[in-house]
Amino acid sequence: MTAVAEKHVPGWNRPPVIATDDEAELLEVAMGPHHPSTHGVFRMDVVLDGEIVVKLKPVFGYLHRNHEKIGESASYLGMMPYTDRLDYFCSITNNWAYALAVEKLAGITVPERAEYLRVILSEFTRIQNHAASIGFLMQEMGCSGTPLMYAFKAREKILDLFERLTGARMMCNYMRFGGCRVDMSAELLAEASTIVAGLPGFIDEFEALLGSNEILMARSQGTGIIKPELAVNAGLTGPMLRCTGVNYDVRKVDHYGIYDRFDFRVPLGEHGDVYDRYMVRVLEMRESIRIIEQALAQIPAGPIVDPKTKSRGFKPKPGEAYGRIEAPKGELGFYLISDGTASPYRFRVRPPSLINLTLLENMCLGHNVADVILTFGSVDIVLGEVDR
Repeated sequence: MTAVAEKHVPGWNRPPVIATDDEAELLEVAMGPHHPSTHGVFRMDVVLDGEIVVKLKPVFGYLHRNHEKIGESASYLGMMPYTDRLDYFCSITNNWAYALAVEKLAGITVPERAEYLRVILSEFTRIQNHAASIGFLMQEMGCSGTPLMYAFKAREKILDLFERLTGARMMCNYMRFGGCRVDMSAELLAEASTIVAGLPGFIDEFEALLGSNEILMARSQGTGIIKPELAVNAGLTGPMLRCTGVNYDVRKVDHYGIYDRFDFRVPLGEHGDVYDRYMVRVLEMRESIRIIEQALAQIPAGPIVDPKTKSRGFKPKPGEAYGRIEAPKGELGFYLISDGTASPYRFRVRPPSLINLTLLENMCLGHNVADVILTFGSVDIVLGEVDR
């Protein structure tokens, strides 16, 4: 396993100081939903003692779109493009989690080539998500637009590949029950190899630009700490959990798809602070490159969808199933109940963005108000997934 704590400078770890003067005059501030650093229509009600946070309440619901109720009236296949709109940075992984739940519910198998395509595109999705997340984190720290634009430069190449394959850059609607919608041609596979060959150099430069930056380390080390026990009890997953040192990755635990065929490590932190969350994402991008390289080298020929799967009139037998994956932000799961009709009786999403936000107050208490946005940015959320 990979630790990320060696770059910490112990002298810069700043324990939070919580005000204890009961007679102090407190100030209540509503941050958002219009604040440019709140990742969408999200609000935090913050209570301050001077500039120290003594209470914080996340406020959701501004973007509620009735996603789960729509899922109970639409057809199973008709809900696939709706999943794109959850975490709209990661539509392909959204598709996979939903497809996996339906495949479990209906007992559908997936051809070998389709499994490899799912892995390749999902790991590309992880890379572009983490790159953008780090870029936005630097913006919230007060950097110029350089880190974000540098991250988007690499992200654009991946989105161009998605567009050539699926016809869309972000809302890809790519997965199908029992496989994938379209195949990757030899030309697109070659383009994917070219892109992945250039990514290590991008990450090296990105990390050289940021990793040892004095301001980044001073602002992020010792800020927004999460203890491992609290993270587990709160149900955190993804980089938010692994930054605390907890070794849990659904790709390793469930071996869904064909992840058991690939050699990759699970990066771990030790301190559970903003800096560890940054470093875990950097190292996860490197591991995603390793997975893509192995998948491109091993991908077999063959069909990309199970020919027995019906696209029309799809009515799975009564039952229930839960399908989950290691999405870029954590465990993304879909819980479905079938009553034998063309629409799910119950359609439920387990969104990592919402679950990971539940400890925001714990991470911010005792810190300066300027660290609130920085800590919030390190969680990496998308409101489309929070407000379903």
